[in-house]
Amino acid sequence: MQMAAFVRSFALVALAALTACAGLGSRPIATTPWKDAQQLVLVTTADWNDKTGTLRRYERHGGQWREAGEATPITVGRSGSAWGVGLHPAQPDAPQKQEGDGRAPAGVFRIGTAFGYADTASTAWPYQGMSASDWCIDVPASPLYNRIVDARQVGDAAVEGSSEPMRRDLHAGGDVRYKLGFVIEHNPDNRSGAGSCIFAHLWRAPGEPTAGCTAMPEAAMRELLAWLDPRRKPVFALLPDNELERLHAAWDLPAPTPLH
Repeated sequence: MQMAAFVRSFALVALAALTACAGLGSRPIATTPWKDAQQLVLVTTADWNDKTGTLRRYERHGGQWREAGEATPITVGRSGSAWGVGLHPAQPDAPQKQEGDGRAPAGVFRIGTAFGYADTASTAWPYQGMSASDWCIDVPASPLYNRIVDARQVGDAAVEGSSEPMRRDLHAGGDVRYKLGFVIEHNPDNRSGAGSCIFAHLWRAPGEPTAGCTAMPEAAMRELLAWLDPRRKPVFALLPDNELERLHAAWDLPAPTPLH
């Protein structure tokens, strides 16, 4: 009996040593809601108040994230960023996204429908051409809060007070920002006041911050949309550098890249 117990104990110790040597114990197994994602759009900023940052694309190969293509400069909210509501667990010890705060939501999010001024776009991702009657509702008291709606269907009164026409070229003096973009699914339950109408879109001028979205050059957006593959279940993440450093292992994200 003593010999059998010794053999069992020795086997357990040997297995633990082999596991450690193989590196199996060095990184937790990801059980995140995005564990099946094979593409990742990652935006990083220097800190919570930074208005500029870098966008990188990643593809999963053999369980590891590998960068795809070149990084591109982006801008975020005029006040920086704050924790949003998405796929990630709540993070209470930092700024929290609120309607009108000028901050881009941080966290990990599903990617919603692509949109633009043209009827079609060169992408396999679901795309919707916008019309002059399409609006995103940013009025917290509205039952349509945080939704893109067509005034021809919901009525003109339903979009009254919204500041987000989806055809900014027609309603905002030729503004190009929504010429091409996609929805970032922040606040998917449309909780009043938690922040609405969060997109990735074109910037109007290099370095110009947004009201809470992520903006980039048109060439970068076109390349990004051409790359997105619905079969690979991509997600969008935005994090300040120190938060990515803190969370990348537990959240199964790429390790930080020092330079923006």
